[in-house]
Formats: sequence, structure tokens, C-alpha cells
Amino acid sequence: MQRSIVRRTAAGAAAAALTVVLGACGAANESSGNSDQGSGLSGTLDGAGASSQEAAQQAWRAAFSEQNPDVTVNYSPIGSGGGRERFVNGASDFGGTDAALEGEELKGAKQRCGTLVEMPVYVSPVAVAFNLDGIDELKLTPETIAKIFNQKITKWNAEAIKKTNPNADLPDLPITPVNRSDESGTTENFVDYLSTAAPNAWPHEVSGNWPVSGGEAAKGTSGVKSAIDAGQGTIGYLDASQAGDLGTVAVGVGGEFVSYSPEAAAKVLEVSERKTGQGEHVYAYDLARDTTESGTYPIVLVSYGMACGSYDDANTGELVRSYFEYLISEEGQQAAADAAGSAPISAGLREKLQPAVEAIGASS
Repeated sequence: MQRSIVRRTAAGAAAAALTVVLGACGAANESSGNSDQGSGLSGTLDGAGASSQEAAQQAWRAAFSEQNPDVTVNYSPIGSGGGRERFVNGASDFGGTDAALEGEELKGAKQRCGTLVEMPVYVSPVAVAFNLDGIDELKLTPETIAKIFNQKITKWNAEAIKKTNPNADLPDLPITPVNRSDESGTTENFVDYLSTAAPNAWPHEVSGNWPVSGGEAAKGTSGVKSAIDAGQGTIGYLDASQAGDLGTVAVGVGGEFVSYSPEAAAKVLEVSERKTGQGEHVYAYDLARDTTESGTYPIVLVSYGMACGSYDDANTGELVRSYFEYLISEEGQQAAADAAGSAPISAGLREKLQPAVEAIGASS
């Protein structure tokens, strides 16, 4: 599997760094006695990285403030590459990335941190959405999806589509694939799925740039959504939270078809292999895009949090540890789901990640 599962570019995001001031000066000494996490903490954290986490980070920081009124957390959604660079260079206390650290970046992070901590904190399903009057859902195999987007299947009443949807009133209408015009982590995840799950039908390399010409191209998630909405017979891929009233595809997985849902998307991590040799507390995964596990939706984006086992300032380590404790908590994952439509990680995965959280700042 290719390294760069996602590289989100956030044009201009460096100039739009988001800062949430967690608390009010007047309440500085009024520690919340019923706060479950972080009571008595104070200080400032600086984070940067994946723009995919932007909405989730806003929700996390706002909720964390209620529990820790004397803490300020900053997060700049500058993109995964910039986030990794800042983290490795020691310019941020924690980072977010849609592609796990590897190679020289992994080596540099270990040199900086002593013990590197990296874990999935944000999982988002990617929907295959279409616009056909009177049809809310279609069942499609990975091969059929790949051939549609590779423009080898060009009519909605093609035999491959009719075979898995015998009761659908499929029109004799051209298929208009819609793809991202800009380099996109969503594209890279979707192409990675096609390449892995349907390699014979998808000969293109995994990249954040769409490889097939001739379809309709639109910038950003909102552009793809608008383009699908505006046409009849259109089909595209986008963050599932933005699919709205569009019809969506139930994806062939083994002998069944699975619709996207938070539970089905999060299950991918349960059936995926953790990468070996990365570090005791590095939980990076080779996603099982070609899984046959029942009830699993394999077209997902997974974004990671990066932290250190050792910080020059012990208080910083304590703050990062408390923040990450909240990120992976049931409450934190639900806050992200409500704000961004993400898929909460499972209780089983949370249990596996807990020792890594406890390692953050432990050597400071």
C-alpha cells in the first residue's frame, strides 16, 4: 500500500490558523470540581496539521475548554505535510496528519520525541454519491465502481449495474463522473480504494490528483456536491457528511453490500493491519480496503494525532496527554461526529490506544 494515503493541501490555511481560547480570565481560579479530565491544568498548547481535522478540532477544543478553563489550545489547519514538518522540527506540541509518519520524517520525530506517539483520532467515510431521479441507493461492486470512474461503463442501464440492482428502474442515460479538480486527500483515499479493491479495473497510480480525463471536474467538496446536484446521471465521491439528499452507493464487500455509516467506517481499523517496526506507541495502519469482513465500509479517510513521550517542559507533556485522552474518549469522538460527521473509533480500539496516551509526556 502506498504511503501517502492522504495529503490534504489547505491553501492559505497558514494565514487562517484557528485559535480557541479555552476559558475566561475571570474564571481562572474557579476550577470545575466535576470536570472528568484536566482539572487544575493551565498553560498553552500549539498544534498544526491536517485540514481534515479542522471541524473536529474546533469541537474538541471548545469542549475541552469547559473542563480546563485555564488552558489555551491552538490548532493551525495547514495541511498534513506542514503539520508533520512542524512537529518533527519541534515547532508544535502536537500534530495532525492524514498520512502516518514514515522514512526520514519518522526518524526525525523519534529523535525529537524519544518515544513517539501516533494514533488514529479521526475517521471519516467517503461516500460515492449520484443523482438519478427516484433512486436513493445502488449496490455496486468495487469493479463496477472502478469501471464507472475509469469511463469504461458509460450508461446507467449497463449490465454490470443492472445485475446487482435488478429491481431498480435504471434509465438509458449517460453516466457523468465528477471528480476533484484540485489535489485532494479525498481523491487519494478514493483512488487508493479503487487501486486496492479493484486492481484489474483500475490501472492508475495512487495520487491526490485525479488521473482520468474527460469527466466533470470541480474544486473542493462543495464543488463536487454542486456538480452532482446540478446534473442528471452524475456520480462523484465526497465526504459522507456532505452527501445530503443525493443517492449513495452500497459498496460490495465480500458477499454483501455495505452502506456507509459511522460504525461501518470505524470497523475498517478493526480489520486492518497495524504497521510493524514503527515504534511501541505508533498505531499506524495499512487500511484493509479489500476486506471481506461483514459490515465494513472500506472507503474511509483516517487521520492521526502525533505527540511525544518526552517534552522539555513537563507541564506541556501533561497538557498534551490530557488533550489526547479527551480526543479518543467516547465523549470526544462523539463531539467530532456531531461536528464533522466522522466515525467514532470503537471501544476496542480505544482500549488498545490507551497505553499510548499514557506514554505522552511520561518521560518529561
